[in-house]
Amino acid sequence: MESINHIIDLLIETFGPMGPVWVMGGFAALLILSAAPIVFSKHSDPFARLQRDRDAMRLSGQAGARRRAEIERLRADDKPSRLSSLAPLFEPKDKKALSTAREQLIQAGYRSRAAVQTYFVARVLGAVLLAVGALLYSLLRGSEAQMLAYTVVGGMAVGYFAPNYWVTRRRGARQQEIQDGFPDALDMMLVCVEAGQSLDQALMRVADEITHAHPSLAEEFQIVSVEMRAGKERAVVLRDFANRSGVQDVGSFVTVLIQSSQFGTSIAEALRVYGAEMRDKRVMRAEEKANKLPTKLTLGTMFFTVPPLMLILIGPSLVDIMEVMAGKP
Repeated sequence: MESINHIIDLLIETFGPMGPVWVMGGFAALLILSAAPIVFSKHSDPFARLQRDRDAMRLSGQAGARRRAEIERLRADDKPSRLSSLAPLFEPKDKKALSTAREQLIQAGYRSRAAVQTYFVARVLGAVLLAVGALLYSLLRGSEAQMLAYTVVGGMAVGYFAPNYWVTRRRGARQQEIQDGFPDALDMMLVCVEAGQSLDQALMRVADEITHAHPSLAEEFQIVSVEMRAGKERAVVLRDFANRSGVQDVGSFVTVLIQSSQFGTSIAEALRVYGAEMRDKRVMRAEEKANKLPTKLTLGTMFFTVPPLMLILIGPSLVDIMEVMAGKP
């Protein structure tokens, strides 16, 4: 015990009152850095290596080289992520919460297999890193214990909720983009269907045309077309499209197409009716925003015009009253 006290006194004399804290923090950082290579190291699967060797032996020549490159590209997403070893520690054990997070990430445009793992690991690591940064900042400024606690808790909260805020904003922006471009896409799809193209051909054509104007909607149409060509059932593909977008108008459109296919009605007629309805809804949304504008302008006028006006009108009188009350001539 005396040796420990002697070491603590030595650290205080050498590094100041916070010497023991600095030394313990550096030691903890050293342990984390030394354990990182072990945590993130991945052992190759012998069966996967054997399969790659068989593919390499089967494929030779220039065509084989192209085929091997294509196989490696397709397998890139199947490789385990570097976060897969940390993800089980941070991911929720509830399947419903995990499924909800995955759906939100897909609606935000993050479809990779490692997106959910990255999301939950980023929340925990962000909270830890910002908490440590806030702690170091408070210690350098010499803040009191209460202020130090508030700073650390605030940094931890910001680091934990920042990924959720980012995903929510990204999801809302993507849904708004899909909703704005959907009526125009329906009109183009109607033209393609009436010209004699099938639904998947019309989707590909529309996706090519709106790539620059509405890239998110074009990407969704490309996914739907590719899944239909792959032989997936049309109703399942359309429902997946509605779930990925998370837009109510897309969900209603999917319902219309499924019912049209089930009852044998014309898809062109369904697109014409629903496209007209979507245009009307877009006009109604624009009118709603226009009707909100006078209220917003009134609030802006009250907050930014009335106070300066009152200061100009009443300010000189207040100065005179203060001078009279102070006894100045």
